[in-house]
Amino acid sequence: MNVTSSNPATGERRELDFEETSTEAVLALATRASLASREYAGHRLDWREELLRAMAEELEGDADALVASAQFETALPEARLRGELARTAFQFRFFAEVVGDGAFLAVSIDEARDSPMGPLPDLRRMRVPLGPVAVFGSSNFPFAFSVPGGDTASALAAGCAVVIKAHPAHPATSAACFAALSRAAARLGAPEGLLGLVFGLDAGSELVRAPEVAAVGFTGSLAAGRALWALANAREVPVPFYGELGSANPLVVTSAAARERGGVIGEGIAASVTLGAGQFCTKPGLIFVPTGEGGDALVASLGARLEGEGPFTMLSENIAENFRRGSRSLETVGGAAVLVAGALGEGAHVAARLLEVDAARFVAEDSLHAECFGPLAVVVRFDGADELRAALEAAEPSLTFSVHVAEVDPDGAALVELGSRRAGRVVVNGYPTGVGVSWSMHHGGPWPATTAAGATSVGAAAIERWLRPVTYQSVPEDLLPPALRDDNPLGIVRRVNGRLVTTR
Repeated sequence: MNVTSSNPATGERRELDFEETSTEAVLALATRASLASREYAGHRLDWREELLRAMAEELEGDADALVASAQFETALPEARLRGELARTAFQFRFFAEVVGDGAFLAVSIDEARDSPMGPLPDLRRMRVPLGPVAVFGSSNFPFAFSVPGGDTASALAAGCAVVIKAHPAHPATSAACFAALSRAAARLGAPEGLLGLVFGLDAGSELVRAPEVAAVGFTGSLAAGRALWALANAREVPVPFYGELGSANPLVVTSAAARERGGVIGEGIAASVTLGAGQFCTKPGLIFVPTGEGGDALVASLGARLEGEGPFTMLSENIAENFRRGSRSLETVGGAAVLVAGALGEGAHVAARLLEVDAARFVAEDSLHAECFGPLAVVVRFDGADELRAALEAAEPSLTFSVHVAEVDPDGAALVELGSRRAGRVVVNGYPTGVGVSWSMHHGGPWPATTAAGATSVGAAAIERWLRPVTYQSVPEDLLPPALRDDNPLGIVRRVNGRLVTTR
């Protein structure tokens, strides 16, 4: 069956000149990736850096065509897509720096010596690549979290081959991005099979089952993520599944902050909720607001701003229908009152909506805790610190936890501590939409935000998902990997006999 490309704004459909990937083709790609991984892992780190930078160059060279393709398939504005493509190219260059730094190998050397336990042999430890990684692109970022996204860049940086499952919302863009990455690989003489691309729901399932696949990276819905996670664990040899599954992302406004600047905060929340039509995994979906005049002013400001926004075109008709279904559930099952009743719309078109419940209702009704992907937020009104804490403890753990405090705020420290227990990123006096690529970023969180709370899909530490440690005991110098040799030919930071050093 041929793959079809659709425009969510107009409904136009185009049949592409390639078909969904067969089971046999998926298995063949996984086999080639396994062979390529072995060869690729043996390349010098500086060559790996060059490859990542070449991929950034090819993406930038194709910018006009890639952006035009993504505009058709996502209805996202050109400026947003150009910015996202620039971020994507930056990700590849950033991971080239991570590779060049060498610290990701976590090299530790303990030379043979006597110890209180008796003689210790020579022990040398480092991280090595897992092998082929299956990557599932997301719908909401056709570049930065898709075929050339952070999972692909970090896996290649780790020394792993990658086979990517294209998202059905932007198949033509996926194919074009894959072609750009493949040109860079060919230009540098990368092993054949280092990159692979598959299309189709069944192909994605077969990819997770493929015996050669050593790990899976996924960004998408909770339902799809759980199904693929189950497949990864049901294999004869289970493999790590790193799923980012989304979250409702609480944002708390303290009583002091509401009194101080409630109207301004309300406007900021509205901008964050509607950014990208609310289709960011870090959108603040649960807004905890105190009762009283300050909270009332905040909610009024938030509602007025939302009423003036939209209508919005979602990334696909399916996503828009899920938004409508989720909104109805929050009202009919959850019992939430409607403050801003934007039309639910038809096709891929929707309007912003704002709902409200009190803290007691929120604690009692689980359906209110789920993410609704799109331009919608639920305001939870609380009266006092005890009600707020009970409501926050009832909410699901999340990717982000935001809190707005006053300059001197007695509630600030306790809320930051609570947030650090229940989210992967704590934001103070800001908004969580937007995830920067840096050494210190963590984009993850406790279940159900992700399947592995200790892992991140953004930032330098994302590379750690695709590596495992190996200790070499009493191995002769000429048989050791370069990173473990006495003369430190890579010039990287290592821990030698307990001390961090760069040279011997």
